[in-house]
Amino acid sequence: MTKIISPSILAANFLRLEEEISIINEIPDIWYHLDIMDGHFVPNLTFGQPLIEQIKTIARHPLDAHLMVSNPDFYLKAFRELNIYNITFHIESLADPVSLLALARKDYQSVGISLRPGTSESVLTHEILSHIDLLLVMSVEPGFAGQKFIESTWKRISHFKNLKEKNNYRYAIQVDGGVSDKNAQQLFEAGADNLVTGSYLFRQKGKYLEAIQKLL
Repeated sequence: MTKIISPSILAANFLRLEEEISIINEIPDIWYHLDIMDGHFVPNLTFGQPLIEQIKTIARHPLDAHLMVSNPDFYLKAFRELNIYNITFHIESLADPVSLLALARKDYQSVGISLRPGTSESVLTHEILSHIDLLLVMSVEPGFAGQKFIESTWKRISHFKNLKEKNNYRYAIQVDGGVSDKNAQQLFEAGADNLVTGSYLFRQKGKYLEAIQKLL
């Protein structure tokens, strides 16, 4: 499976967003990670449909929406015309995850589930894991950028990698939070396929190719 780096747009300079995306457009194997927060499921509030409509006009790589919201069914409908490739919901916000995953699959090529660091792995049943294309393992508490990587994430990645191999699940493992050139190689080796990077990447002030090469 191709290794993917997913720059988190939330960490970009919004006053120069078109320029930042244009630079990253030239780098292969990229997803644009969109952190959608509603101020309820997590305390922070970010962006929604109007900004994504602008991003989709210039982005040359897949859009990856991470919904940190209390009512994902609303966003599922609102975002269906935004050319989003992958859409990920938090298991903690879903009363009937299998039904919502089936509904999402009608409009999105890739559908994922995420869980917070404190949520037990056991909530992701075989019925859920067999219906997803992506599993987002949060390595920080969702809601704010720049947090320190939670060390217990290593065990969780290994657990889901082993489950995937044992049961022939098709999901890619995405890791979000505290990713940098200090741990990226170990994350790939542990079983990650897709790394979300925010603060680390956008601190490089336009030298994004070099920064991503260090992650890879």
